[in-house]
Amino acid sequence: MINYQQLSDDYARIEQVIYYLERNAQRQPDLGEIAASIHLSEFHLQRLFTRWVGISPKRFLAIYHQGKRQALA
Repeated sequence: MINYQQLSDDYARIEQVIYYLERNAQRQPDLGEIAASIHLSEFHLQRLFTRWVGISPKRFLAIYHQGKRQALA
C-alpha cells in the first residue's frame, strides 16, 4: 500500500535540501551540515536524496556549481 503522506513528506524534504544547496553552493556544505538542516541523519539524507534525485547531494552540488560557473563565463 502506498503511503501518500510519507511521499509528500519526503518530497518536501528534498525540496528543502535543494533550496539549501542552492543558497549555500559557494560554501560547499558537507553532508552532515546538509542533513542537519532538515533534521535527518547523513545516512538517511544520502539514501533519500539519491532515491528522489538520482544522484548524491554532493554530486548535485558539483553539477549545480559547474552550471553557475559556465553561466558566468
